[in-house]
Amino acid sequence: MSESSKPRVVFFERWSHAIAEEHTAANPQIDWRRLRLDAPEAALWDELGAAHVYQIRSTRSELPSQFWAHGDLLARCPSLLAVSANGSGCDTVDIDACTRAGVLVVNQAGGNKEAVAEHAFGMMLCLTKRILEADHAVRSVPELARETLMGHDMYGRTLGIVGLGHVGTRVAAIARAAFAMEVIAFDPFITPAQFTERGARSVDFPTLLASADFVTVHCPRNSRSERMFDAAAFAAMKPSAYFVNTARGGIHDEAALAAALRAGQIAGAGLDVWDHEPPALDHPLLHLERVVVSPHTAGVTHEARTNMATGTVAQIVDLLAAKRPPRILNPDAWDRYADRHAQILGVRPAD
Repeated sequence: MSESSKPRVVFFERWSHAIAEEHTAANPQIDWRRLRLDAPEAALWDELGAAHVYQIRSTRSELPSQFWAHGDLLARCPSLLAVSANGSGCDTVDIDACTRAGVLVVNQAGGNKEAVAEHAFGMMLCLTKRILEADHAVRSVPELARETLMGHDMYGRTLGIVGLGHVGTRVAAIARAAFAMEVIAFDPFITPAQFTERGARSVDFPTLLASADFVTVHCPRNSRSERMFDAAAFAAMKPSAYFVNTARGGIHDEAALAAALRAGQIAGAGLDVWDHEPPALDHPLLHLERVVVSPHTAGVTHEARTNMATGTVAQIVDLLAAKRPPRILNPDAWDRYADRHAQILGVRPAD
């Protein structure tokens, strides 16, 4: 089979883990095309315009906006059948536009659930045990009085989870098993039975804010969730509560969070995600004592990246072999996608 007759997959710069190269090499029936962001833009559009699958970076700061999977790009890529996001988030993908175009959107949800869940608990423990404050004090304060760094136990507290998907469900399991926590959750997209199966009690958003000792965010960023944690939300939380976001920047209002922390409306925050990544060194939240931060690394472990890369390639191979992929974000696009797959590649996928 010549290169020109193979289905084409394009991706920018690198996979999430080097193991993907082994899996792509094992599937030579596909033309895997690595693109460089420093290449002439006209050449990049030539490659994208002939692609059948676009493996896209999920993080907005890592990809110029003209290469986000929005309406303009879709119009320039008539052969595009699917957009595959590197991670579980799809900040660089207009899912509605893809659905209208008959382009399937898939992601890697669940591949990093252990990593992100553990990171969220790491932040909670750092906050409530005041670990980073203690570390800094030991290094700088002579004759330190231990009682000045007294923290709190997590055992038996109430954990509020926003978004009870793969990561949120794993967080709920750890909370119950390790800390005997009462787990409540807000997620308008799952059924009452699914709340029970996933180990959390369903509550509305105001109840979660008012009841939780720890609030941890595990939902996607979209038009419904953007700035859902605003000044009013932080004011509704307990003064002793902690806020943790390892999902996406923009779900919380950073200025409102900084104001709430300075006013003592909440006790502290753990932040792995930011409006602009990485945050500027003079960002106000970086200069507050009860804030634990990381640079969007919750899901960046060797194990998680291996899972994500392996799952990504396997899903693309199945998709191009006319199989239904397991992690579809826009199932409403299926019928039109299947028609286009048959038209472009000659085989209609089975439902």
